[in-house]
Amino acid sequence: MGDQQRFVRPEAIETLELDWGTIKWLSTPETTGAETFSAGVVVLEPGKGHERHTHPDSEEVLYVLSGGGVQTIADEEREVTAGEMLYIPAGVEHSTMNTSWEPLRFLAIYGPPGPEAELRHLAECTVVPPEEQ
Repeated sequence: MGDQQRFVRPEAIETLELDWGTIKWLSTPETTGAETFSAGVVVLEPGKGHERHTHPDSEEVLYVLSGGGVQTIADEEREVTAGEMLYIPAGVEHSTMNTSWEPLRFLAIYGPPGPEAELRHLAECTVVPPEEQ
């Protein structure tokens, strides 16, 4: 890899595997040198999702690429499908659940970066290097 990449190939990026799906952080301070945001592709398997949580110091944008599910932001819950964008202010509780029969894929962006680094240290997270994928 190396710092300051401008063109990032997903197959050259490690994969984070969790019990609910996978994440590839395609832009982080370490991979692209981006200082104000991080971005990655998240895949939630059918019937899976993650519990309500917050990112106290980062805003989050989700853009649904394919599939469908239920997104909760604060006290509002809505069905979401491909083509929709969601904004989650810093410190606001949220969760995502795949309610469809196919994987739910979305682009996740944090500003500033930071929450993506926390995920890799969770006990249930397995980091798969590119050469092992």
